[in-house]
Amino acid sequence: MLDFISSLYHTVTDVQGLIQWGGMLMVCSVVFVETGLFFGFFLPGDSLLVTAGIFAAMGDLNLSLLLPLVSLCAIAGDQVGYWIGRRAGQALYRREDSFLFRRQHLQRAHDFYEKYGGKTIVLARFVPIVRTFAPAVAGAASMHYRRFVTYNVVGGVLWVWSMLLTGYFLSAAIPNIDRHIHLVIAIVVFLSILPGLIELLRSRRRKADALNS
Repeated sequence: MLDFISSLYHTVTDVQGLIQWGGMLMVCSVVFVETGLFFGFFLPGDSLLVTAGIFAAMGDLNLSLLLPLVSLCAIAGDQVGYWIGRRAGQALYRREDSFLFRRQHLQRAHDFYEKYGGKTIVLARFVPIVRTFAPAVAGAASMHYRRFVTYNVVGGVLWVWSMLLTGYFLSAAIPNIDRHIHLVIAIVVFLSILPGLIELLRSRRRKADALNS
């Protein structure tokens, strides 16, 4: 069982392999699942999009199709997450942990929402895990639907376009970048988790200061 889980995790996080195998359809599917369904929290959204942009620059993917289609999938994913939260409500916070659901991730998104309000739907796009659970938190909090849709569209387009175009222009600026694509992916992953690490350190420092005061 552990070998199967390890193999599955390796497969879904191999962004270069995913794109080579499934092309644009795979990119769209991963983005939708990561943003709309709880079990997609571990999917590599940022690195997948940057890598897709690199592939587009090399002519393997069509950028003019990628930009609108993937944006639509990101927006649709958040819509699904919102309605899950709206219908399930506070029951989500009482749900037991499972292999595909972690209450701590939901709580992290809730804390993010409490701090930033409606802007969470835009900002969370750039924070792994939080972007998966933030729409459900907004739905559970009964965020006004029209307001949510506005933030959702803005956040979805900003996230998808910024990631895809970063990869596209990196490929144009750095010759033979495809030979170093694993390094690029590693850098993107590090940058994507950096805000979470900083916030974790700040939280621990605040707790330490509170204990010492």
